[in-house]
Amino acid sequence: MTIKFNWGMKIVLLYCGFVALILTLVYMSVHQHFDLVSTNYYDAEVAYQKVIDANKNQMALTIPIVVATDKENVKISFPEALIKRGISGTIHFYCPSNEKWDKEVNIKPGESLMLIARNTLHKTTYTVKMDVIADKEEYYQENEINLYR
Repeated sequence: MTIKFNWGMKIVLLYCGFVALILTLVYMSVHQHFDLVSTNYYDAEVAYQKVIDANKNQMALTIPIVVATDKENVKISFPEALIKRGISGTIHFYCPSNEKWDKEVNIKPGESLMLIARNTLHKTTYTVKMDVIADKEEYYQENEINLYR
């Protein structure tokens, strides 16, 4: 026994398939998880002029802050000119794909080389955001690092 579909039945099946597809997409979009860059993004945007000024200060340095990776560590090297002036601040490892993987490290005063163990970070791409204060002058630098390798 064979079942024959006339053109009306084919249109109904096509329409039902389309409705099922749309309902599936709606279900998937409702359950999609997404992170905002910052929960207080409005306040951060208003204060962004400080970041612009700090970035200009950083660009005026003759030797920039160097971020490098090896098999065990992320190495952050500060220029001697900043070390002599006494540095402080924070280093923020920002992961755009997952807010839970972000990490913040305080800069140790007087050290020209900071080592952050790679096993404390996830294997992903990070934006390293450094806020450095030396002799009451602010510096800001961003670097991308890829820890997949």
